Amino acid sequence: MSARAAEPRWVLVTVGLSAGQGSLRVHVWRKLRSLGAVYLQSSVCLLPDRVDVVREVRRLLDRVRREGGSGRWLRIVLPEPAEVEWLRGEFNAARDVEYGEVLERIPALSAGLASERAKGRATFAEVEESEADLLRFQAWLAKIEKRDYFAAPLAEQARAAVAKAAEELAAFEAEALDAEAPVVPPRLRAVHPTASSGRGRAVPESR
Repeated sequence: MSARAAEPRWVLVTVGLSAGQGSLRVHVWRKLRSLGAVYLQSSVCLLPDRVDVVREVRRLLDRVRREGGSGRWLRIVLPEPAEVEWLRGEFNAARDVEYGEVLERIPALSAGLASERAKGRATFAEVEESEADLLRFQAWLAKIEKRDYFAAPLAEQARAAVAKAAEELAAFEAEALDAEAPVVPPRLRAVHPTASSGRGRAVPESR
């Protein structure tokens, strides 16, 4: 394999929209942001040359053209290793900001569980509420991971924090189950049908 073939390739994306295409402009911005694009200027950005990325870029530009805008994507190679390192650093810095937001917010979920436990309120209602919060964190993390192309430094820490929160919620759920489970009298071991009525009666444990 030649040195040129081994160099990472990038996708350069340009989009041109008129002043009256505000909703389309927002859609383009949100889509490119969801892909993790690094902007070089307002309408020019770079992405790694990957199959899934190119597919999404092509779909986006097809819509832009159908709605009267202009757009183009090109495969490029950065000739200088320093430029590649700079660009990777830009991608990683953006992802670390996002991972940092997860790390900043998820302790509130653990703190909420600890507070309810301290108040003796380990209930199914609290489990459902906290589970919904956890699912949002997990979905948020998955979106960040999808656009984390170069293994940003905070990725493992964010994954560990979300996994820890899931373990804490599982333990809290077990406590809620124990707290809300019906109490069975210890001397009532089983129910057997009576011969006369066919209805059940409780049979005390033998001593």
